[in-house]
Amino acid sequence: MTQSDHPQRTAYVNARLIDPATGMDAKGGVLTDGEKIAECAAGLFEDGVPEDAALVDCHGRCLAPGLVDMRAHLGEPGFEHKETLASAGRAAVAGGVTTVVCLPNTDPAIDDMSVVEFVARRARKLGLAKVYPYAAVTKGLKGEEISEFGMLAESGAVAFTDGFRPIADSQLMRRALSYAKTFGLLIAQHPEDPSLAAGGVMTAGETATRLGLTGIPPAAEVIMVERDIRIVEMTGGSLHIMHLSTAAAIEAVRRAKERGLPITCDTAPPYFALNEFAVGDYRTFAKLSPPLRTESDRQAVVEGLKDGTIDAIASDHRPQDEESKRRPFAEAAFGGTGLETLLPVTLELVHNGHMDIPTALALITHKPADLLDLPGGKLEAGAAADLVIFDPDMAWQVTDAELNSKSKNSPFDNRPVQGRTMMTIIDGRVVFERPR
Repeated sequence: MTQSDHPQRTAYVNARLIDPATGMDAKGGVLTDGEKIAECAAGLFEDGVPEDAALVDCHGRCLAPGLVDMRAHLGEPGFEHKETLASAGRAAVAGGVTTVVCLPNTDPAIDDMSVVEFVARRARKLGLAKVYPYAAVTKGLKGEEISEFGMLAESGAVAFTDGFRPIADSQLMRRALSYAKTFGLLIAQHPEDPSLAAGGVMTAGETATRLGLTGIPPAAEVIMVERDIRIVEMTGGSLHIMHLSTAAAIEAVRRAKERGLPITCDTAPPYFALNEFAVGDYRTFAKLSPPLRTESDRQAVVEGLKDGTIDAIASDHRPQDEESKRRPFAEAAFGGTGLETLLPVTLELVHNGHMDIPTALALITHKPADLLDLPGGKLEAGAAADLVIFDPDMAWQVTDAELNSKSKNSPFDNRPVQGRTMMTIIDGRVVFERPR
């Protein structure tokens, strides 16, 4: 790894330049000057490279904006045994992720300005991926009293969510959406009716019955989604629905969008790349929240991505220590790591013929950045020089040894994938370079 505190002018040549925001996919180059992109164009450097610029040969690989991951649990403060900002930062840059938006499910929760500022300050000091925090909708994530949205937003919170805890109380959700609307803020919701899901450990159906495991009915997702759509209609507040995993919920969002409601949504790689059979013989790495669904639900997620109903893909990075996962399935913790598999699994949409590379990359670059009003995700002069160079066809296998995250609980463990980050640049500094 090379890392310089004072980035110089650098010419990235011989690149397959991909800018998802404009759909560009052409041979070209990028010139960075200090922390910014100075020039970026197809055919750039055909007449030579500026004499004062360092040279990086991309060898025909893809050069794109650094990935923007709009949802990850980073552990710190309070769960450093699962992940720290440092270990998550290393995992992020190894995966080509230059911007991460972290969940408030820490201890203490991100419900106070001091915790927002702690996370931002600590991430800046580490100099790895840029970290922006969500703040909690409710104090202590208890689902009882609304946090101070205005003050939290002023101190750097980009949106509000109780993370992997749903906002179950309808009146509280109504107040939160109304209150957020007065500040022009976004509420993000984990779509699951907790009373229906209570005690469940995987999606309900034949597989759960065969394994003797308590099921979470797929209806628990759409019931919460449809309730929240009604509350959006009442309040006019902006709602983002996280990690959609069922055909019925995707269809409900599709209809709400057709009516012009201010609703957006995302999914995560497990929900378009895996189904309930990944649980196999009680495989706890496949125990996720929401749970892996049926094959028809998986196909509906792919269709939702293709037709634009689903706005973005997030890693859903939720690391768990070994002790939390190496237990009987019913007792194991929910969640899987995802920062380092976000790019290759998203590229499966390309390799399987569902979309081209610029369209797939848009879901993990400028679209999540636009949803949360973040800088980044675009290749344009004047933008921060946050870049990723990757080989879209390089094959590798997801294993413990390949992952930088402190926790190794990937739902894609032992899966062969295609697409590998070769170099990650943040503010003009090379923060990750894969050994050749």
